[in-house]
Amino acid sequence: MPPRVLDARTSGGGATGWTGQGVAGALGAGVTLRRMLKRIAILGSGAIGSVVGGMLTKAGHDVTLVDQWPDHVEAMKKVGLRLSGTVGEHLVPVRALHLHELQSVEAPFDAVFLAMKSYDTEWAAQLAAQYLKAPDGVVVDFQNGINDERVAAVVGRERTLGCVIVISAGMYEPGHAIRTDTTSVGFHLGELDGRDTPRAQELARVLSDVSPTKVTTNLWGQRWSKLAVNCMGNAIAGLSGLGSAELRLEPGPRRVAIQLGAEAIRVGRAHGHTIEPLIGIEAQRIVDAAEGRGLAEVEADLAAEAKRRTGGRPSLLQDVMKRRRTEVDFLNGHVSAEGHKKGVPTPFNDAIVAAVHAHPVGQLTPSLKNLDPLIAMLSKEQRP
Repeated sequence: MPPRVLDARTSGGGATGWTGQGVAGALGAGVTLRRMLKRIAILGSGAIGSVVGGMLTKAGHDVTLVDQWPDHVEAMKKVGLRLSGTVGEHLVPVRALHLHELQSVEAPFDAVFLAMKSYDTEWAAQLAAQYLKAPDGVVVDFQNGINDERVAAVVGRERTLGCVIVISAGMYEPGHAIRTDTTSVGFHLGELDGRDTPRAQELARVLSDVSPTKVTTNLWGQRWSKLAVNCMGNAIAGLSGLGSAELRLEPGPRRVAIQLGAEAIRVGRAHGHTIEPLIGIEAQRIVDAAEGRGLAEVEADLAAEAKRRTGGRPSLLQDVMKRRRTEVDFLNGHVSAEGHKKGVPTPFNDAIVAAVHAHPVGQLTPSLKNLDPLIAMLSKEQRP
C-alpha cells in the first residue's frame, strides 16, 4: 500500500491550537495534552528561513527569526524584512535576534524550525533544545540533506519532526529574501516514524500560511527524493555558475544531473525507501533515462520545469558566491557514503564531490569548464 499523504488546509493565520499527544502520548503513556502552538522560532533565517518567518509573521503568528549573519539581522531590526519574487512585494516588521541575543528570550518556544546549514546541525539542535517548551515543544528539521536523526539524537526523537522543503528562494543582500518557485505544494512535513499525528497536522496548517503543506507518512521517501533533486542541481550550479533553470536547459549539465539523480535513487532504494517523484517525475523514469531509456522525454520534462521557474540559484551556488563553506558533503557526499555501505556504485556523485573539494573553501570560481570532466564521464551516446 502506498504511503498516505494528507492535506493540511490553510488556517487563515494567527495562532491556532490542537488537542494532541505531547511527549508522553508519543511514547505511548496515553497522556493527552491540550496546548496551543503560540511561539515559533526560525533558527537560521537565510533565504528559506526568511521567506517562511516573514510570511508567518505577516499571517499573524508569533515568530522570532534568529540568524548568525550580523548585517542581515541588523537590516531586519532597522528596516524590516523585505520579501519579493513569487510571494509578491512585502516589507514585514519582524522580531529578529542575533545568535547571542537568544539568551534574552523570556518564554520558551513551542516549535523551533531548524534551518541552519547541515554542517551546523548538532550545535544548532543543542541551542534549540535550550529554548524549547517543556514537555512537548518540537524541533522541525528544516534543512537540506538528511539530518533528522542527527537532530533527534540531540533533542530526542519524540520531539523531532522532519520537513522537506519544496519552495526555493535566494538572498543576495541583507534583509531581502526572494522566493523563486511557483510550486503548488511548498512543504512535506512528517513524523520520523511515519505516523499521522495531531501535531504534524497543526504544524502543516501553520506552514500553509506560507505555501500549501502536506503531511506525509513517507518522510524518508520524500527526503531521498529531495536529496536526489539537490544532488542533480546544487554542485553542478556551484561549479558552473548556472542558475536553477539554466542547468536544466543545457544538454551536458542536464545529462550529468540525470546520472547524479539516478545514483541517489538507487542508493535510497537500497536502504529500503520508496522514493517519491522528483519535481513531478517518477523516480524510475530518472533511473531509466540514466540508462538510456526514455532520456529525451525526461529531458523535455526537466526543461519544462525549468521554464516554470523565475530565475534563482541553488543554495550551493549562493554559498560559493558568498565565499562560504558548501553542503556538498551532506548532499552528493551523503549519497556516496550511503552507497558505499550498500555496495551501490556512485561514480558521478564521487566525482562531483571531488571536483568541489579540489578548491579550498572560498576559492571556487564558477566556470562551465569545471563540468568538462563530468561530461566526459557520460557514455558516448549521451555526450552532447
